[in-house]
Amino acid sequence: MKLYCDPISTTSRPVLMFIAEHGLDVEIVHVDLMAGGNQAPDYLALNPNGIVPFLVDGDLKLGESAAILKYLARKTGSAAYPSDPRAQAKVDEALSWFSTQFHEYFCLFVCYPHMGVPHGAPPELMQAMTAFGGEHAPRWLKVLDGHMLAGRPYVCGEEITIADHLGLAFVLLGDLPGYDFSPYPNLQAWIARLKARPSFEPTYGTFYTVMAAFKAQQQAA
Repeated sequence: MKLYCDPISTTSRPVLMFIAEHGLDVEIVHVDLMAGGNQAPDYLALNPNGIVPFLVDGDLKLGESAAILKYLARKTGSAAYPSDPRAQAKVDEALSWFSTQFHEYFCLFVCYPHMGVPHGAPPELMQAMTAFGGEHAPRWLKVLDGHMLAGRPYVCGEEITIADHLGLAFVLLGDLPGYDFSPYPNLQAWIARLKARPSFEPTYGTFYTVMAAFKAQQQAA
């Protein structure tokens, strides 16, 4: 198997963390996003979407982080995507929730403007986006803290699932603008719990290195 990815890619990190957790024999192919590697002709010939992550397993070619996580979990028999239909449905629900409600209001409006995304947008649009996110993101953080993580260590129960892998990558984007998670103690405990896992540092080390350099560049400007 080959995984085309970049550790600075938010959606690559959940798959990389799963691979690290399970010690899977997967060849990691670095697609350098900062150098435009995702738009290189040879990569576009493989994946016309021009995004990462992208998994190749024999004649199977698979994009989208959640789909890759499900496939790898099924292929390896991992309990991180349970076989029981009811438990599996709750993991699917959490994956969809993180990818829609949470990503839109927290990642898109709170975090991405601090990364200069959308590129080339006028300052007034960036300001409007962050203002909207600041107003509406707490609604979804309260759901995560007060419902999904209330009285349990992981978003779907007592054991880690692929929903935690995906959700963590989205939540930790908040470190870029220095988002204050102190009003959400269950969320803070969940972050600490996942950061303590041996798979965290190998997966997130590059992300934090790049983020530190980006912040230093912003401060110097």
